[in-house]
Amino acid sequence: MTGGIRPPVPATAAVAAFEPHALGLARRWRRMRKNELARQIGVTAAAVSQYELGQARPSAAVLARLALALMMPVEFFAAGIPAPMSPGRAHFRSLRTTSQAERDQAEAFGEVAWRMVEVLSRRLRLPELRLPQLDLPEPARAEDIRAAAAAGRREFGLDDGPVPHTVRLLEAHGVIVLSLPDASERVDAFSHWYGQRPFVFLNPGKNDRARSRMDTAHELGHLLLHHDAEPGSQILEREATAFASEFLAPSPALAAELPARLDFDRLHELKRRWGISLKALVYRGHDLGVYRDHTYRRGMTLLAQWGHPEPGDLGPREQPSLLGRAVALLGPQRVTIESLAAQAGLPAALARSVIDAASEQLPELRLATGGS
Repeated sequence: MTGGIRPPVPATAAVAAFEPHALGLARRWRRMRKNELARQIGVTAAAVSQYELGQARPSAAVLARLALALMMPVEFFAAGIPAPMSPGRAHFRSLRTTSQAERDQAEAFGEVAWRMVEVLSRRLRLPELRLPQLDLPEPARAEDIRAAAAAGRREFGLDDGPVPHTVRLLEAHGVIVLSLPDASERVDAFSHWYGQRPFVFLNPGKNDRARSRMDTAHELGHLLLHHDAEPGSQILEREATAFASEFLAPSPALAAELPARLDFDRLHELKRRWGISLKALVYRGHDLGVYRDHTYRRGMTLLAQWGHPEPGDLGPREQPSLLGRAVALLGPQRVTIESLAAQAGLPAALARSVIDAASEQLPELRLATGGS
């Protein structure tokens, strides 16, 4: 079966199939207030609210103006893709440093990505979702979180050694991982369920392998531990961080390898082995009782003096690849991003940005053509 592009939907037909949620989604993605959108299309803000609530339908002319103002094809509002059923709200890392509009836009990007995943799922079978469900007692103690991380590692088939690639691990178990677009650069990593799949979003600005691994493991902690919890609590954030630390480097194995003294040559070796930062190693050493208070303070003081990024670069961040590979697999069937975009009712450029956000971006080798 080939992937032909559907012909444009006439505005009158789009009005009949108008999906109110799609209007709110497009508006949040473009970070446009209702009154601003109303001014651009020549209606009242109350009318825009009625469109989004499904209390009224825009006329064909107004729908055409909405599509133009929001830079979406008319088909976006009539693609027959309703809002995904999403249990709970997104787990955002930096609620105090990002505005509601920025968080709304990031979540809207997630739903746009979900549309592309839905369309791809009609063409091929994506990895089955296989996540263990772990429960923590309330209140959770440090040993409870360590036990949960150990159980999670067992469920994922990991031994006591380092996790080879955290993003690949999630993708192989059915989680959709994407880099956030430039428009959401102030939003930290977050996770959210869209439909029947969890999505994890990573900030590409943190182009540091150790930090990206910690971010990914942190969001995995939310997915495994906090499936029914209301996000935003600092307690949940601390639990997810503790889970991530233990998941990436189990305490028994790490304690046996940490140097008894603050030996940074050895710590650099462990940084490369476990894929975690020097700061995390010093912190874990103190937490595990390997380093006393004064040793811990001296180590943190030295790291602060060295600044960021800390010494011992591990290379670029871990990146997703699932959706990019899926599109490449469909290539021989003549299924293009443009045809997938049409089925999702998306502009081709936006559809491509979703695929790019879930594809590994390799460094490009450039060779000079002129002689010297």
